[in-house]
Amino acid sequence: MMDEDAVANGPVGSTRTLLFRVGERVYGCDIAAVREIVPFRPATRLPGAPPYVLGLINLRGILTTVLDLGGWLEPERSPAEGGSIVLVDHGARHVGLAVDEMLDVQGIVPEPLGDVASGRGGVLKGVGRMDETVVILLDVSTLVEQVLA
Repeated sequence: MMDEDAVANGPVGSTRTLLFRVGERVYGCDIAAVREIVPFRPATRLPGAPPYVLGLINLRGILTTVLDLGGWLEPERSPAEGGSIVLVDHGARHVGLAVDEMLDVQGIVPEPLGDVASGRGGVLKGVGRMDETVVILLDVSTLVEQVLA
C-alpha cells in the first residue's frame, strides 16, 4: 500500500521545495517562505541602489522591492528581463525575487553543505537532488535580510 503523505510531500525527511532556474542552475526554497508567484514586470529603478536591486513594482497597491536573484548570485550577469517574481514576506515588507523560470514544487531531502555555506552568510542551506539534477537550496529569508540590510 502506498503512503499518501509520501506522494503528497515527497520522501521521508524532505521539505516541500519550490524549484526554479536562474541561469543554468536549479535552485529551491522552502515553499512555506513563498507568498505568491507573479509574472515578471519591469520595475522602477531606485537611484543609488546596487545593480541586483531591480527597483519597485506596484502589486495591487503595495510597493514591492524586486531583487534580481541572478544578479546577486552572479554579479557579471545582465539584469533580469523576463521570467517570474517569487514574492516573500520580510517582516511587514513584501520583497520579490526575479528568477528565470519556475519549475515545480517537490519534496527534496536537503543535504547540508557544512563550511561551504558560510561563504554566503547562511543563504545556502544545502543541496538536494531532483532526478539527476543538483538543486541548490536557499534560505530566502536570510538572503532578503542580507540584501536589504
